[in-house]
Amino acid sequence: MSSLLSDLLSERDYLLADGATGTNMMGMGLPAGQAPDLWNLEKPENVTWLHASFIEVGADIILTNTFGANRCRLQLDNAQEQTREINEAGARIARAAADAAGRPVVVAGAMGPTGEMLMPYGTLTDEEAEATFAEQAQALAEGGADVLWIETIFAFGELKAAVAAAASVGLPAVLTMTFDTAGRTMMGDTPEKAREFIQTLDPQPIASGANCGAGPAMLIDTLCRFRRAGSDADVLIGKGNCGVPQMVGGEIVYSGNAKIMARYARLARDAGARIIGGCCGTTPAYLKAIGEALAGYQPGDIPDVEAIEAALGPINAPAPGAA
Repeated sequence: MSSLLSDLLSERDYLLADGATGTNMMGMGLPAGQAPDLWNLEKPENVTWLHASFIEVGADIILTNTFGANRCRLQLDNAQEQTREINEAGARIARAAADAAGRPVVVAGAMGPTGEMLMPYGTLTDEEAEATFAEQAQALAEGGADVLWIETIFAFGELKAAVAAAASVGLPAVLTMTFDTAGRTMMGDTPEKAREFIQTLDPQPIASGANCGAGPAMLIDTLCRFRRAGSDADVLIGKGNCGVPQMVGGEIVYSGNAKIMARYARLARDAGARIIGGCCGTTPAYLKAIGEALAGYQPGDIPDVEAIEAALGPINAPAPGAA
């Protein structure tokens, strides 16, 4: 399946994905507990500004502001009946920002987890999960997304449903899973097991990897494990948090800085990642540091644990508030 993302990957060694959505919007005044996705309708100018800010510092890929814009999650804000409208608006806003860039920029339709547990752990059936993702995927496609970006997934069943939904609307998919301080998903699966499962998906995603999680050191360790479990031909994605989340003065802040993110970016390239960006806490300024660190950088060997921890701190960092 040909796509802008595939074309750019065939031309370049790596691509720069954008940074955080939710944490940046909180910095712009998003009320605590409110879904960022609602700003596609309520404050589209803020969403446009964030996309443009990431493009300005070099992002080749921007994710739509639709991470939580599926029917299940939108129920928490009594906005489930606006699912299609919110997703179409999110894709249109990103499409307009990309088209104004003066260079190719991929619009990736962000789809996060449903927030529900699939049977037998919960009540959501496989069919309901796929229908939930398909509704969102169709709206993102109609809004102008180039690819569907399935992210922060922790359950294989939900991953399979989201990939099937992407295929049903004719868009290629990329996917990233999230791993915690134990180096496993919330369901207890390792990166090696995830890589094995991803290889069974039909159609195959353009790229896969990890995002969010317990900090950049864990993210790099996860990428290394993906790489060793796969092949050099795999297109890996690294989209790590800007440091480790910590509770300071009643608010969650991230411990990273521009230097940390620059080190993380180079280690991600060493690990084999060809799509690199930031997740929670990553501002446009930090993404600029990532881009500058990658420019002209020649990747080295896959880093070992000692190299990762020397650059980024402990892989198994303590959870926020832990002693």
